[in-house]
Amino acid sequence: MADLPRWESFGGLTTLRREMDRLFERILGREASSPLGEVEPAIEVAETPAAVIVKAQVPGVSKEHLQVNVTDTTLTLKGEVQEDTTTEEKNYHRREFHYGAFARTITLPTTVQAEHATAQLKDGVLEVTIPKRETTKAKDVPIQT
Repeated sequence: MADLPRWESFGGLTTLRREMDRLFERILGREASSPLGEVEPAIEVAETPAAVIVKAQVPGVSKEHLQVNVTDTTLTLKGEVQEDTTTEEKNYHRREFHYGAFARTITLPTTVQAEHATAQLKDGVLEVTIPKRETTKAKDVPIQT
């Protein structure tokens, strides 16, 4: 007897939600160079005992075209992927590069010390390291009569 494929009850809903998100992004005027908003960089958010580390893939973007803003709870990346502006006429057979401005705000997993954040751009990957803020220690409060 042949094995039947496993039925995923929410598989279609996930795809529908993704498509609806893209539709609303276009309707609300989110800037993107392609209809699917593919300029937005992919990110990784990691946490160590001392810091939060955010990596973003930004191939082809120079540090002059990147802006990093950190608050106690968020990180905002803004930048622009610029198209080659050579005057040579080209007959493209395929164009899959995406150009345009992007902005992405990430909620950080814990409060951080924004004033001590550092950023490094190497090989098309932006790495932002932000030290964690010391957590407030619980304190017993005496009850007065």
